Amino acid sequence: MSMRIAVALAATFGAGVLMSTAAQARPEVVGLHAAEYSPGTIVVRTGERRLYLILDDGHAMRYPVGVGKSGKQWAGTTRIEGKYRNPAWSPPPEVKRDKPQLPDVIPGGSPRNPMGVAAMTLSGGEYAIHGTNVPGSVGGFVSYGCIRMLNDDITDLYSRVSVGTTVVVTR
Repeated sequence: MSMRIAVALAATFGAGVLMSTAAQARPEVVGLHAAEYSPGTIVVRTGERRLYLILDDGHAMRYPVGVGKSGKQWAGTTRIEGKYRNPAWSPPPEVKRDKPQLPDVIPGGSPRNPMGVAAMTLSGGEYAIHGTNVPGSVGGFVSYGCIRMLNDDITDLYSRVSVGTTVVVTR
């Protein structure tokens, strides 16, 4: 069943989508009353460690995420500023200070690259919504403020949103 058909069915019947494999089980279409957000808005609820892509007033795609660890969390409204496949990564000064052994750049596609298969930078350039090559970190308080997703999930979300999409991060 294509995801487009699955989303339409779930929206019509108000039910979750059941797919055949674990990788396809994410994201989930869930009931969510979020009248304050326009369709297409990304809402990250750090306390839940979930990201929601608002479909309409009653439904959203839900993805598990890793979020900022204690002292690294933030909240606010921003926008997607850029979209990148297999991005190279340079550790920000704070990360480099805490982990001086890191190289200055980790090439895109490297299994050591913490950005995974795709990244969407947020306005201001300090944070991103990105994949991970460490799937066990998704669902925890693990980052320096970025929103971390499974590589399959960032690939799905990446295909659904564009530069300029509103991102709301709440605690």
